[in-house]
Amino acid sequence: MDLDIYQVDSFTREAFKGNPAGVCITSNGLSESLMLSIAEEMAVSETAFLSLSDMRLRWFTPKTEVKLCGHGTLAVAHVLKERGDVKDGDSVHFETLSGTLTALINDSTVELDFPSPVIDFDVAQSPELLEGLGIEESKVISYGLFDTKVFIEVDSEQTLLKLVPNFDALNQIKGRGVLVTTRSGNEDLDFVSRYFAPWVGVNEDPVTGSAHCALTVYWSEKLNKLKLMGYQASARGGYVSTELLPNGRTKLIGSAVTVIKGSMQIPV
Repeated sequence: MDLDIYQVDSFTREAFKGNPAGVCITSNGLSESLMLSIAEEMAVSETAFLSLSDMRLRWFTPKTEVKLCGHGTLAVAHVLKERGDVKDGDSVHFETLSGTLTALINDSTVELDFPSPVIDFDVAQSPELLEGLGIEESKVISYGLFDTKVFIEVDSEQTLLKLVPNFDALNQIKGRGVLVTTRSGNEDLDFVSRYFAPWVGVNEDPVTGSAHCALTVYWSEKLNKLKLMGYQASARGGYVSTELLPNGRTKLIGSAVTVIKGSMQIPV
């Protein structure tokens, strides 16, 4: 069996920047074991699988399925447009573990309508987690939880950019993902972030769309503005334009570039 397979760099207009996602679009859904095997073979942070018969969209890291993936959703919408399945002005509705997600296809961007998480700041800090991340407690401005992930605001871009987490140590404690952010000193940006998830096989994610939903909720209130621009300061880097919508959901706006298209041969 041959499957069409793509690799797309999301939240960027340049190849080899942003966050690479695998994309596999089939007429009908694949088995969970096969999707996980393909995700392991693709060896990127997430591979997105779309079944056209029911528009069911699923995302897998090389280790597990995840409930929400922004850059994978952007990549799928981008590939659908390249294939001619959708055109500018179309809205595509995906059925996912996080409910129905909508992608509006524009000329050079895709607008994603995503759920906004609740961030709970009434939680105790984990000294072990902070130590594994290399963050001094005195540098922490805010510490909370959203969707089983940790949210941390630190005091400066310098603190954020200098982080060199000990991933072996982090894997010794329970976790799912850690989002670290700070206000940007660049007048064209509102905030900067990094995202670490060694527990699901992604030490540092290049650009995390779903994390920008939490970032939008947080910085919208803190900066008293609805439209924001964020930069994820990974080695590849990527920009995400966001907006907190009147219904409480989050709009993520980004571009993507296809870097690989081919056929994967699956033994039968």
